[in-house]
Amino acid sequence: MIDILKILAALVAGYLLGSLNTAVIVGKMYGKDIRSLGSKGAGLTNALRVLGKPAAALVLVGDILKGVIACLIGLYLGVYGYSGEAKDCISLLAAGAGAVIGHNWPVYFGFKGGRGILTGVTVVFMIDWVLALVCFGLFLIIVAFTRYVSLGSVCATLFFVAISFLPVFGSTVYFYIFAFLLAFVMIFKHKENIQRLLAGTENKLTF
Repeated sequence: MIDILKILAALVAGYLLGSLNTAVIVGKMYGKDIRSLGSKGAGLTNALRVLGKPAAALVLVGDILKGVIACLIGLYLGVYGYSGEAKDCISLLAAGAGAVIGHNWPVYFGFKGGRGILTGVTVVFMIDWVLALVCFGLFLIIVAFTRYVSLGSVCATLFFVAISFLPVFGSTVYFYIFAFLLAFVMIFKHKENIQRLLAGTENKLTF
């Protein structure tokens, strides 16, 4: 029988960790509210634009760490689910989902956060590094050719959901729920970017 309390504990722990929005924290260290500057996103890309490379490096490390720690908590709780011969750690999926939700709607910062791409990528790497690497490769290719980080993020997210159904990855129904939830959150948080992409007014990344 699935331990619901442990799954809820993983979800809450992931959410509280994810709510430690690194871009907002680093921005405050620089005396700026990153959510009111640049693209107004509380994430790595806007931190790079507004605060510069050293600050962006701190955001990069922070967002990765909280995703890793959340997933390790989920693994430690060790609640597993099965679909035929396929097996997934449900508490890991819950903690990872919580971290992304917390990053996007942080309880410590008025529920106004980022878009969760970096934390989401970290979580997927912790769950299935091969799947994550394939999606990350697609993201890099799209950004390299178009310089639109948002376009790369949206395409990689949709591709992640699509290929997660391939039998080679041996996923369970719990992973499919996680994948759809993650994709919904990512696309929802990128709705303004999608509108700007369609209008041709989206900001490009400069190297």
